[in-house]
Amino acid sequence: MKNQVSEFLQVRRSVVAKKMIATAPKEHHLEDILKCGLRVPDHSNVQPWKIIILKGDAREKFSMEVILPAAKARAKASNEPLTAAMETLELARMQRGGVVLTVLSTPTIPHKIPLWEQQLTSGAACSHLLIAAQSFDYAAQWLTEWPAYDPSVIKALGGDPQKDLVAGFIHIGEKIDPPTERKRPDPDQMIRYWS
Repeated sequence: MKNQVSEFLQVRRSVVAKKMIATAPKEHHLEDILKCGLRVPDHSNVQPWKIIILKGDAREKFSMEVILPAAKARAKASNEPLTAAMETLELARMQRGGVVLTVLSTPTIPHKIPLWEQQLTSGAACSHLLIAAQSFDYAAQWLTEWPAYDPSVIKALGGDPQKDLVAGFIHIGEKIDPPTERKRPDPDQMIRYWS
């Protein structure tokens, strides 16, 4: 008996964000993708994450009001000018896909569930969102890049930079070309039985 989920997971492949067409998923697909993102292992039902959707004009607004000022501040702090080409790159960062699903890790501290386990469930949410989008044959990539670690970006997303982190930006769009396979881990090198 074939297992479609297992077969899909063994061939799924991300499409890099810079090779996407910025087409948003159909609304009913997006609803299903989001439902899958919420359906992750979560000890004690802590729900230590939030999903923030950047869609339509919000992507450009976020780029102009959050990403570009943060990039300028980083450039100033490092004493390196932000060139026109770099500014263009930053303004386009959140517009590569038609929608960007941001997973914000928002752990409850203190809590009986360790911080690390709460952060892992945020990563699981990213993985579920990515796989769900790809199951609908959308181009999708899970990225962090520098904005995930910038306190002003975290704050603009509604997080507390003292404890919250961006677990990932899930860019979703349309494929230009089918993704090509890349080198995968060698099971013999990565898997072993303890004895």
